[in-house]
Amino acid sequence: MKQVICVKWGTAYGPEYVNRLYGMLRRHVTGEFRLVCLTDNAEGLRPEVDAYPLEELGCEWPKKSLGKWRKLVMWSADLGPKTGLSGPVLFIDLDSVIVDNIDGYFTHGHPDDVVLARNWAKPMQRLGQTSVFRFPVGKYPHIIEKFRADPQAVADKHGFEQHWVTASVPGGIKFWPHLWTRHFRLHCLPAFPLRYFKPAKLPAGARIVTFPGGPNPADVMLGRWNTQDPPHEKPWDHFRAAFTGGVKHRWRHLRSYVLPTPWLTQHWVE
Repeated sequence: MKQVICVKWGTAYGPEYVNRLYGMLRRHVTGEFRLVCLTDNAEGLRPEVDAYPLEELGCEWPKKSLGKWRKLVMWSADLGPKTGLSGPVLFIDLDSVIVDNIDGYFTHGHPDDVVLARNWAKPMQRLGQTSVFRFPVGKYPHIIEKFRADPQAVADKHGFEQHWVTASVPGGIKFWPHLWTRHFRLHCLPAFPLRYFKPAKLPAGARIVTFPGGPNPADVMLGRWNTQDPPHEKPWDHFRAAFTGGVKHRWRHLRSYVLPTPWLTQHWVE
């Protein structure tokens, strides 16, 4: 049985994100699989999804930190007993898009390996990115236990949950083959200003496309960077707004443009 886990909390992502992930798995996983969702609200989830309460972080949240520290609860020693998970399990962020068969994610490397996507924003550093990663359930509880002992010190030194995981795995993390897991902004979106005229491409060999740091695939499908932007905004209107619309960060605004992306319409569906 192939095992997949996701985490949903707060209001940023509704149940449709989990249901869509299940649909993508059904199309791109051979044989039987199980999807477990740790959540603070299971309302609206498909009956095929096994939902369990998302436990609290168990310590004070670090101050002035952008890290998604709540994801560390997956390293708890009691995750297996609470959910029935055992051995290697694949975590996938809810804003990831599965575009091809992912059977290899369940068998790549050794079952005890912690396998992460490479942090493509910092390619010269051996840092992992946890949009898509595999870990052995219950094997490395020290990752959350040491964080709980001094969360502020961990956050001050490492900044992000994924950097802490990278630094904490005994023997070091492993990476997926580099073509499998692609970063939307870095590998799909044309460079500025070409993105004003060409939609994002789907790289050859990609199996999962991740969206760390945005934009959200739901917004990309509408041709906008975020919910504050109008759908399908004309390139010239977006460019002009950087100089006439009271924009605080002009360069960031100019770069934050995306055209509707046809392959998302095909793949990012339940």
